[in-house]
Amino acid sequence: MSRQTSRLDAKKVNAELLTLTYGALVSQMLKETENTDDVNKHLERIGYNMGVRLIEDFLARTTSNRCLEMRETADKIQQAFRLYLNMQPTVTSWSSSGDEFSLVWDQCPLSEWVELPNNGLKYCALIPGAIRGALQMVQLEVQCWFVQDQLKGDAVTELRVKYIKRLEDAVPAGED
Repeated sequence: MSRQTSRLDAKKVNAELLTLTYGALVSQMLKETENTDDVNKHLERIGYNMGVRLIEDFLARTTSNRCLEMRETADKIQQAFRLYLNMQPTVTSWSSSGDEFSLVWDQCPLSEWVELPNNGLKYCALIPGAIRGALQMVQLEVQCWFVQDQLKGDAVTELRVKYIKRLEDAVPAGED
């Protein structure tokens, strides 16, 4: 077995393990919490916290510099999906002002083998949360939301990302 084949097999196993573990987490949360909105908020918060932590690993692995425009940011997000979820969404549907774009993919690894209950669950809420958390750590405030979702019968999954503002580096109180 070649070294490259072994790496590809490991990536596939890691992606499948993530998918199954995430599914078990969501299932358990639904059992423990009867309010789907609370589950959605909690999934988004988990994603946000993951993004806050993943950005350091991403910057170290890729030796990326600060993005000066949203097109560069979109490319880095696309690269992160490839690195961490072994998928590559298409960056598309840019707004005329260049501050908003969509990430579109044919198949989301988190939603393989999933049958979504008809109760308002945003199963992949972890993803927009992770993007928000990571970008906030590099002083970008964005909004993220799903426009289309294959789990809800759409042909593709589409996530919209909108730039809100650049955050100022805050100096801790008393350290002028």
